[in-house]
Amino acid sequence: MSEIILAIFLILFSFFISIFFTSVWIKKAEKIGLVGYDMNKIKRQKVAEAGGIAFIFSLTLSLFLYLFFKTFILKSPTHLIEILTLLITIILAGLIGFLDDVLGWKKGLKGWQKILFTIPIGIPLAVINAGHSTMHIPFIGPIDFGIFYPLVLIPLAIIGCTNGYNLLAGYNGLEAGLGIIIFSAFTGIFLLTNQPYLTLISSLIVFCLLGFLIFNFYPAKVFPGNVLTYALGSLIAVLTILGNVERFGFILFVPFIIEGILKARSNFKAENFAKIEKGNLVKPYKKIYSLTHFALTTLNRIKRKTTELDVVFFLYTFQILFVILAFLVVFFKL
Repeated sequence: MSEIILAIFLILFSFFISIFFTSVWIKKAEKIGLVGYDMNKIKRQKVAEAGGIAFIFSLTLSLFLYLFFKTFILKSPTHLIEILTLLITIILAGLIGFLDDVLGWKKGLKGWQKILFTIPIGIPLAVINAGHSTMHIPFIGPIDFGIFYPLVLIPLAIIGCTNGYNLLAGYNGLEAGLGIIIFSAFTGIFLLTNQPYLTLISSLIVFCLLGFLIFNFYPAKVFPGNVLTYALGSLIAVLTILGNVERFGFILFVPFIIEGILKARSNFKAENFAKIEKGNLVKPYKKIYSLTHFALTTLNRIKRKTTELDVVFFLYTFQILFVILAFLVVFFKL
């Protein structure tokens, strides 16, 4: 019972501390001029940038509080190394994302530089040899990758997820909302597979994001920035590895893989932002280079007027379909 009360307290704490930090960051960012234009609106108002830093602070503080209670109250020092490793990973990811945000949207890190700088993010998990080296490959069966797993597969997973999550962005509430859907799914799978510490961690992520989404949802008062997308991408990889739910995590990430394939068609030069014609959002290119363009094309065929919220909810629904698919694959062994 004490553990349940502790979990409820930590979840509520993470939610309200996220609201607090986000509101403080909005004022600070506006004061120092760290703002960007809301591109999908006619007036293009200035909005506080790099709001994901508030999420990093909130989650970090919540996890440290969790560690304190585990160590001194519950006297349960299990999984301390894994939790500390997760903390180091998201701080590294957030730091690199914040660096890109501060350097500027157009003057930020180049594509190859982003990949290069995200390599260290995979080191903490590789060092502790997290997860199991045996993976089930569809149509082949279980394969033990041995030392190849921590030294190569883990860093590749971290780099891929960190950079991949960053590709699908640019609409009010999109990045944080997709994160809430994905980490809610992780909460469910960890609960069903009896992994309580990961269930709580993924729950804390969800409620930190909910607190942030209050300010990031349409019309946004703060943008998440690369600091949030890098952190969420790395967290997807970390939880997948720590929970040994590779197939589940891979399916959840499929929309971002599709996004990467679409972006590759433009040599990663295409932008997600819509083109505004008489108050209606339309795709900015003749071809589809993003899932946001696919959403705009589809919605314009069934609606007279497409709004930013329409695009966001379309992509929420798209992600939920893969959540359902992930659960079906895991529990029915499809």
